[in-house]
Amino acid sequence: MRLAAFRPVAEPGGPPRVGLVVGDGPNWWLHPFPAGTDLVELLAAGTAEREAAADAAARGDGLRPEQVRLLPPVYPVAMRDFLTFEAHVAGVGKGMQGHEFVPPEWYAAPSFLFMAPHAVTGGYDDVAIAPDTERFDYELELAAVICRDVRNAGPEQARAAIGGYCVMNDWSARDVQGREMKLGLGPSKGKDFATTVGPWVVTADELDDCRDAGGFLDLRMTVKVNGEVTGSDRSGNMGWSFEQLVSYASRASWVKRGEILASGTCGSGALAEGWGRTGELIPRPLQAGDVVEMTIERLGTIRNRIVAGTESVPAIVPARRRVREEV
Repeated sequence: MRLAAFRPVAEPGGPPRVGLVVGDGPNWWLHPFPAGTDLVELLAAGTAEREAAADAAARGDGLRPEQVRLLPPVYPVAMRDFLTFEAHVAGVGKGMQGHEFVPPEWYAAPSFLFMAPHAVTGGYDDVAIAPDTERFDYELELAAVICRDVRNAGPEQARAAIGGYCVMNDWSARDVQGREMKLGLGPSKGKDFATTVGPWVVTADELDDCRDAGGFLDLRMTVKVNGEVTGSDRSGNMGWSFEQLVSYASRASWVKRGEILASGTCGSGALAEGWGRTGELIPRPLQAGDVVEMTIERLGTIRNRIVAGTESVPAIVPARRRVREEV
């Protein structure tokens, strides 16, 4: 089942709605649920209850793609981005260390960073280039939407907390990110301006037939820039399953309904990986006018046009340098 958040084009100032996506390819229909329906509550509902609600929605009139603006499926209460693809770690490591380097600490536990939940954008929204960057990049990721609160969750409890999956683009300003990470912090301003999630959420039960022998979701992941394939991988190459990610995040801590947990960038899923391996900015960094398209098998496609930033941002003030006096 595919569940989307949207606004009708005819009601741009209206409240967000939730709809059932029916049909494949570009010719889908969106059948609205009753006003006030909460997408995360639908994910948490029992299968029979959710299917009954979907059947009722499908009997109503549907909307065509041109009649709606797709919103982020959820406005998350928190976001965590993991680092689960060994190939990506190796490629970026070459740029930082001079060789394809995977630190032993990576194997020890599924590390993650917290993201800016207020920065999410819809699957077809324009995305403005971040300020102060000359190395604007995309990151192709698989993301899970949490539908139940969990703490100290084992694998089975963690699996029941995952309501569904979607495509994610963790946009990055690589030069800003690099400056921050030299101090052992961040990335923060290198990533807090936009994260695209969408185009909708596919319920977890729909993907049970996509698991490999180890229980990992194994879905084809592809990214294109201006129609040309620039990277691809499979989610089955993750070092940890999503159940293991949720379990780790919940150790002595709450993972709350409405959170998004992401896989981290897949192998060849970012330009920076190629830059690290070759030492050159080839392919070139993203520019205004580029269109980035990401597809994950069974989940759909997000497509975003990059535009020039138009916001007036305050200047960065460097730290004052103090002369220390001897005591």
